[in-house]
Amino acid sequence: MTDRLPPLTALRAFDAAARHMSFQRAAAELNVTPAALSFQIKSLEEHFGAPLFNRLNRAVELTEAGRILAPGAAEGFEALTAAWRAARRSVDTNVLTVTAGPAFTAKWLAPRMFAFSQAHPDIELRVTAGLRMMDLNRDEVDVAIRFGYGDDEGLYSQPLEPEWLTPVMLPEMARRFSTPQDLVNAPLIHNSSDDFLDPPCDWAAWFRAAGVDGAPRVSASFSQSDHALDAALSGAGVALGRRTFVVKYLSDGRLVAPFKIALGTAAKFRFLCRLGQEDRPDIAAFRDWISAEMVKTASCPTDMKVVPAGGLA
Repeated sequence: MTDRLPPLTALRAFDAAARHMSFQRAAAELNVTPAALSFQIKSLEEHFGAPLFNRLNRAVELTEAGRILAPGAAEGFEALTAAWRAARRSVDTNVLTVTAGPAFTAKWLAPRMFAFSQAHPDIELRVTAGLRMMDLNRDEVDVAIRFGYGDDEGLYSQPLEPEWLTPVMLPEMARRFSTPQDLVNAPLIHNSSDDFLDPPCDWAAWFRAAGVDGAPRVSASFSQSDHALDAALSGAGVALGRRTFVVKYLSDGRLVAPFKIALGTAAKFRFLCRLGQEDRPDIAAFRDWISAEMVKTASCPTDMKVVPAGGLA
């Protein structure tokens, strides 16, 4: 046996066969013939000096040595793939891939993407909207916009503007429910995606902040912020909307925030990228643009009184 590593093609054939437990399926994945794959594994076993698979009648199984090698081979190819993608992205600076939550993408980013394209016509912005926490070191993503309290160890992290929540509704509905106390009888819309906020920023907390006497009665509940806002836009009720998601609708008058009392939360949106990549021209351009856009809308509406949720009894 020798510590000299075998050819990469032989290790890749082993990795595929170990994952599929089938030479035929591994060959199909690698787009080679089963005979060619079997030859690669045989050469690997000769290099190693012992069998890595037991060939059964109509199946294969890993030997003890094969079971030891398989996890390391898989991790090695994953690391190599991640490094290759990262290196490729570092030179492909005309395409910037951003991941963000569906609500932020739909209600804040998408309506402003044209403005970014106008300011930076040389950068193609690709947005992946989803709730999965993508790995910036492994996935094909350059920037992430995340909301919460931040656990961004090992990444470049820049907090964006503070967030608050306030009741929003159609203008005609505001005429029916003209005081905070009136909301006791209003159809209230709950957004469960904000249930993780601590201290809570829910209807009960807002009632306390506004001095409303009575318990809130929720008429509809949604798991996503954008769905809750769409319900409010349809006239289904009053939503407790986050500043970032409602500012556009408040500006164009489709929704109103009549009570000027908001719940402040310590949770923030953060701009994230890999350490050392924050000054890459396309990433820096997007960071500066999104920071400036957030600042523009941070005080809208200007007469909002923000009550910290942590200060409520």
